[in-house]
Order: sequence, then C-alpha cells, then structure tokens
Amino acid sequence: MRQDHQEETAAKRARPAEQDPGADGLIEGRNAVIEALRAGTSIDKIYLQKGETDRTLGHIASTAREKGIVVVDADKRKLDFMSRTHAHQGVIALASVREYVSVADILNAAREKGEAPLIVVCDEISDPHNLGAIIRTAECAGAHGVIIPKRRSAGLTSVVGKTSAGAVSYVPVARVPNIAALLKELQKEGVWVFGTAAEGTTTLYDADLKGPAAIVIGSEGDGMTRLVREGCDFLVSIPMKGRISSLNASAAAAILLYEAVRQRLN
Repeated sequence: MRQDHQEETAAKRARPAEQDPGADGLIEGRNAVIEALRAGTSIDKIYLQKGETDRTLGHIASTAREKGIVVVDADKRKLDFMSRTHAHQGVIALASVREYVSVADILNAAREKGEAPLIVVCDEISDPHNLGAIIRTAECAGAHGVIIPKRRSAGLTSVVGKTSAGAVSYVPVARVPNIAALLKELQKEGVWVFGTAAEGTTTLYDADLKGPAAIVIGSEGDGMTRLVREGCDFLVSIPMKGRISSLNASAAAAILLYEAVRQRLN
C-alpha cells in the first residue's frame, strides 16, 4: 500500500501543472486547452495572446468559436497575471462551473411552474462577485433565471460559483450575443422589461412587478448601455435618502427582486 501511495504521489508530481485545472478553473497551455476542447469540457472563455500567429493557437481559436466559446485577445502581461503555472504558452481557458441554458429554457421553467416569469438580465456586469451575489439572490427570491451577455461580462466561473454560495447549481443562466435584441425577444413573449436607473420616471413602489417581468441591472460603473436603456418598457428608480446616489449592482438587484416577491405574495 505504501509503495502504491508513493508511486501515485510521484506520478502527480511528474504530471505537468498545466494539465490540471485548479480550483480557480484555469486551464493553461496549448495541449491542455486542446484536450479540454476535445473532451467537451464546459469552457466559459478562452484568452489568447494578442499578436500571436502560431498555427496551434489559430486552431484553438477556430475550434472554440465553432463550439460557441468566447475567444478574447489578451496581452502577455494579462496572461502572466492570470497564470498560476507561469507556463501558459499564450493561452488560458476559464472552465465554466456549469453549462448555460437557452432563454427558451428559462421561459419554459416559469410555464411549468404555472408562474409569471421573473428574470434578471445583467447588462455587462463585469465583477464576478457581483454576478455571483445576483445569482444567489435570484435563487432565494425564486427567479426563474438570469441572462448575461457573451462579451463584456463575468461568466459562470469558479469565483462566481463560490460567491453564489452554490446557487449556480439551481438558477438557470443563459448567455446571449446581444442584450438589446434579447429584450425585444422577451417583449414578444409578453414579458415587461424594467430597467434600473437613478433618473427613472417610475419609482420602485409604483412599478407593477406582479406580471411577467425582466429586471435589467446595468454595469457597476456606467449602468445600462444606451440601446438597452432605450429597449426597456419602464425605467425604475430606487428611493435614495442618503448622501450617496447609487447602490451596488447586486444590492439594486436584490431590492427589485424582493419588491417583486412582496407584490406576488399579495
């Protein structure tokens, strides 16, 4: 037994570090990323070193795009900062903690429960801690799903999973190419779209969230993008009584979600 244990330990030490995705979900190195793609590993994003014309990296990029995986150009400094092996070879993949669903899946989940859809739409939430907190609140409030954009957004990484306290296992998350187009799709399905904005003309307590509703939460710094803002049916303001004029994105999401919960209980 002791000899077997020693051999197993030696094998682990001999194995290249880049072959083992860590708890942070990083897959580093060309061979490791190619194998992950071949094995069908759920990958959130792949970062490729900007300016590299290597054939292997080109193969990784084309294969990833065929599978619908987001490919991001990154400079060497960013990759060096991300890397934990210091042997990334110009490519780092971020494993996803679970697979994404479709928007139709989220709407169907509400229909199966006989409930009016309650959906959270995140418009370029880049902080994984904020996204994780939003998913956690969505699960607690009984929302039917969360929708994020493919680009300029945190994805379902291990950090998001940890921050959500496991809620990613229960809340369906869809990822779409364009949030403005998504809002039109939801409106065709009879869903009212409520965007959060400090200058909103509808106050939180005047918003009717009892029916089919999508709550849009803008990015941490700039709020909703222009086209998304224009696509909302209502712009909702949260009463602010203090000296600070805005709330954290996840806090704003929690307030609107639980106002919807309150209204739906009556």
